[in-house]
Amino acid sequence: MSDGFPDQPGPRRQTRVFMEGMADVTPDLPMSFEDLEAAALDALTPEAFDYVAGGAGGEDTVDRNREAFRRRRLLPRVLRDVSERDLSTTVCGTDLDHPVMLAPVGVQSIIHEEGERVTARAADDLGMGMVSSSAASTTMEDVREELGDAPGWFQLYWSADHDLAKSFVDRATESGYEALVVTLDTPMLAWRERDMQRAYLPFLDGEGVANYFSDPTFRDRLDGDVQDNELAAVKEFIEVFGDPTLTWDDFEWLCEYSDMPVVPKGILHPADAERAVEAGAAGVVVSNHGGRQVDGAVAALDQLPDVVDAVGDNADVLFDSGIRRGADALKALALGADAVLLGRPYVYGLALGGADGVREVCENFLADLDLAMGLIGCTELSDVDESVLAD
Repeated sequence: MSDGFPDQPGPRRQTRVFMEGMADVTPDLPMSFEDLEAAALDALTPEAFDYVAGGAGGEDTVDRNREAFRRRRLLPRVLRDVSERDLSTTVCGTDLDHPVMLAPVGVQSIIHEEGERVTARAADDLGMGMVSSSAASTTMEDVREELGDAPGWFQLYWSADHDLAKSFVDRATESGYEALVVTLDTPMLAWRERDMQRAYLPFLDGEGVANYFSDPTFRDRLDGDVQDNELAAVKEFIEVFGDPTLTWDDFEWLCEYSDMPVVPKGILHPADAERAVEAGAAGVVVSNHGGRQVDGAVAALDQLPDVVDAVGDNADVLFDSGIRRGADALKALALGADAVLLGRPYVYGLALGGADGVREVCENFLADLDLAMGLIGCTELSDVDESVLAD
């Protein structure tokens, strides 16, 4: 307690909040996810809010993700000396201070004018891992620079132009990213009723295309400079964004080509997890894209145990889709995840407070996770297994 505050993230955050409260200073952002989301609704344009908060179709999958967490209950144990807790881990060769990384969220310029830059600064301040999106409003090079010493992975949307996909991988490698997250569940965009009703796709406004417009392979596809005809560049982006012809043979090629560990995202079926590992994946991300791709799909959490069993000790498993609080992360870890990806909560923090907002949301989340882990009787992540869940 060299600065007067406890070292552990939970008691440290609690102490700071309560001490500031004695001077009538209360937190800038809502503590609860529900209030945070409601505040972001007021702060964002209706189009931006629906783009972030919405899901595919009637958003049944979004609801199922949350229901899956509610069905599972933690079973605390007592008198175990939980005074010190270690949340550090290593996932796909990357050392993490916490089993939490910021999920890849694109088009952050519709949330905050500086977009991914300030998110990366917050991650750097916290020493927290971040996965940078292909569809970012800031180039991957600039995001990696802003991350400083914090862990950084790059997320690839596999382009219909395979030379462009190779260029992205090469750039990510040269920039110093530590792993390549390949999103496989988006060969095309889903039917998203909120966005369709507003006739809103931010890419058409030139948002979220920084990696494409800065790429030499992409620019070679254009007649003239991007700046001279942005509309033509946007149309070219739409043409090459996704590739529905991809197969496992293509994925195997990518694993061989990449110098970074390859981690497919969007895995739900255990057979797909097995196939990914056979092709050379270092890990998998169990995810249904936060309910944004297939309406009426299974909850990602329900698929997690089967995927963990399928890959065994041959690959690490990350989890994404529906994480809102520390208890959610604990449940995913108990079901076999090695780490989780946090998405919408930090985006709402970005909307409300820029880098400070992202930092505050993440500090609260990590504090909640730290306290919850101790309160169920665990001091290390290896203690968090199915024994902490009620039958």
